[in-house]
Amino acid sequence: MNERVGVCRDFTHLAIALCRAMNIPARYCNGFLGDIGVPRDPAPMDYNAWFEAYLGGKWYVFDARHNMPRIGRVLVARGRDAADIPMIHTYGPHGLQRFEIFTEEVMASQASPGKA
Repeated sequence: MNERVGVCRDFTHLAIALCRAMNIPARYCNGFLGDIGVPRDPAPMDYNAWFEAYLGGKWYVFDARHNMPRIGRVLVARGRDAADIPMIHTYGPHGLQRFEIFTEEVMASQASPGKA
């Protein structure tokens, strides 16, 4: 926090800690976040972290890195922190050769079966 640098995981952990310090239940989330509805980023889409806070009887999504509403978020897991839900957890050596995720917006007319 003092250095004002970090990645989505760091910002998410900080936000969760601040929420919990104020007795606001918060949980760590991870998954994929595409470039739908925002200017295209030249860097490839990456695994992302965000958090949810329980306010007024409902869980709300917050993104401490992007700090703006985003669509196309693909939730993979929820937990107390990043240690609960790592992107990969293996025993022994492993080699990831290729890993790509693509997200595209589906328009309402495409999402409703039976409508032409």
